Amino acid sequence: MSERHSEAAFETVIETYLLANGYVAVDRGSFDRERAIFPETVLAFIRATQPKEWARLEALHREKTGEQILSDLCKWMDTNGALATLRHGFKCYGRTLHAAFFKAAHELNPELEAHYAANRLGLTRQLHFSPRSEKSLDVTLSLNGIPVATLELKNPLTGQTVAEARRQYMQDRDPREPIFEFKRRTLVHFAVDTEAVFMTTRLAGSATLFLPFNKGCDGGAGNPPDPVGRTYRTAYLWEEVLQRDSFLDLLARFAHLQIEEKRDDQGCKVSG
Repeated sequence: MSERHSEAAFETVIETYLLANGYVAVDRGSFDRERAIFPETVLAFIRATQPKEWARLEALHREKTGEQILSDLCKWMDTNGALATLRHGFKCYGRTLHAAFFKAAHELNPELEAHYAANRLGLTRQLHFSPRSEKSLDVTLSLNGIPVATLELKNPLTGQTVAEARRQYMQDRDPREPIFEFKRRTLVHFAVDTEAVFMTTRLAGSATLFLPFNKGCDGGAGNPPDPVGRTYRTAYLWEEVLQRDSFLDLLARFAHLQIEEKRDDQGCKVSG
């Protein structure tokens, strides 16, 4: 079994599950590498969920409405961060536009429920993210056209593990790329194999700090065998954490981590 074939099979497992449970496939060719967004998806969401605001802006900008919205969205994210923009919206010519809608505290408002249901969680495989190269990310997750998470996958059957995924992020992913700029675009990066998961909220080359994102096993590190006998001990990541409602709730309450503790090369806390 070739390395690429085995990793592709792992990608397919994750993709198949998420697409069957509320995600939609987003074409990698629709990605704007310079602005690090999926423009068509962004505009389709705003047009569908906020038609009155769109109409008012269109009266001013005519055929340039979409470009004006995208320009103001990116400027807002660059200044205030992607997370704040997703939570609170952004300004475009004095109008507040929402980039996402999160679940209301109660279900008594049909309009809010409809807006929440309209959120488009997207999945893109092998996204060519850089304006300067053809490097690609195994899996990129986006919310209404804004990238929020990336996953680099490894399969121990090929002789590569989560350690190689972590090294790939540290050595082969330039944190200055638009998609990786801290707080401005993607919020979290997962290094994943069939046995373990590590995550980071900030790429910083060799200084990148990865934290274990595992359930633990018998009081120790790692993950327990899957309770229903499936192949992957890390299935909880895509079946629970990235499940549509769960992930949207996580984004609604998510905060960037700033950890100062020293950790060893396995991501475990060390003394001293």
